[in-house]
Amino acid sequence: LLRQARQPLIVVGGGVLYSQAWDALRAFAEAHGVPVVESHGGKSSLPWDHPLNLGAIGVDGVSGANELARSADLVFAVGTRLQDFTTGSHALFAHARLLSLNVQPYDAGKWSGSALVADARTGLEQLAPLLQGWAADPAWTERARQNAAATNARIQELTTQLPQGVLPYDAEVIGAVRDSAAELGLDSGVHDVALCAAGTLPAELHKLWRASKPGNYHMEYGYSCMGYEVAGGLGVKMARPEQESIVFVGDGSYMMANSELATSLLLGKKMIVVILDNRGYGCIERLQLKTGSPSFNNMLDDCVPEGGESSRIDFAMHARAMGADSVHVKDVAELKAAMVKARAAKRTQVIVIDTTHTRITEGGCWWEVAIPEVSDRTEVQQARAGYEQAQQGQRL
Repeated sequence: LLRQARQPLIVVGGGVLYSQAWDALRAFAEAHGVPVVESHGGKSSLPWDHPLNLGAIGVDGVSGANELARSADLVFAVGTRLQDFTTGSHALFAHARLLSLNVQPYDAGKWSGSALVADARTGLEQLAPLLQGWAADPAWTERARQNAAATNARIQELTTQLPQGVLPYDAEVIGAVRDSAAELGLDSGVHDVALCAAGTLPAELHKLWRASKPGNYHMEYGYSCMGYEVAGGLGVKMARPEQESIVFVGDGSYMMANSELATSLLLGKKMIVVILDNRGYGCIERLQLKTGSPSFNNMLDDCVPEGGESSRIDFAMHARAMGADSVHVKDVAELKAAMVKARAAKRTQVIVIDTTHTRITEGGCWWEVAIPEVSDRTEVQQARAGYEQAQQGQRL
């Protein structure tokens, strides 16, 4: 299969990190000119600026990676479960032949592909001598390099702009957090571990976070567990005390679980928690609207019943009550300055910033979210028609 392919694409998953296969992956990609795209689990398998790393693929992938996936004649899935978000509900590269290298036979045999049941590192190393002299079409490799360069330029643009007269969105927050490291002579890609779990932030971090070392991106997105973030950040600091553990969390997830702030102080395990407050469950409201429904009961200001009170939560004050140092910044410039101070501190820091849920980064692909077959709403009828059309492209 590989020798026959002219436009192959490697999709990497968490198995690459579990098996410590990053060196074998890099050697394979470079030897054969094969571009690499990353699932959430596989992100950081290659440095973000490697010329063959196109970055995030799938429902929350970047445009350059998804564009290449649609044109691939062979997808070589290494250590990935090929779940919905990675595959665009199995419609993103349904046309391509599929070869899966996975230690789990169930995952290796998914979607009628050809299975290689082995540890990711062992499998890549054993394939190397069998593929001597084979390479992807040079035009395909060059196209991938150009897509990767264009993607990184676009990420730089999105994460360094300063919003004027509007609330910032996640990309601008991510850029300020990242670039604060340079103020102290640090390389964020090497020094920082970014952690998240739920909401819009996983999609934005998947596209935009720059990880230079394996494991510098930690995303609980198998089940998108709201409330995992603060406890997970403490775990990261315990596992990698020499690095900065940076937790990105929305106001909704923070409300689910936050008590490990106090535990981090008790243990002397400093982390930095950045709370993005969009006053509700913004990603769910966008999904609600996209499926043709009217906005209902997701943003806090829309949820107040007769006799109730509008929610006004001071997250910075709450964090101080837990013992952390905290500040509520007014804009991206203040966020960057607060991050510089937080990096220099010795104890857990919490920074709160108000954000909007109405702006998101471009990219992505179709995700199968069922739409009602019967509705009086024109918007739902239109969404249903689009849903049925997209289903025709699925790999079944």
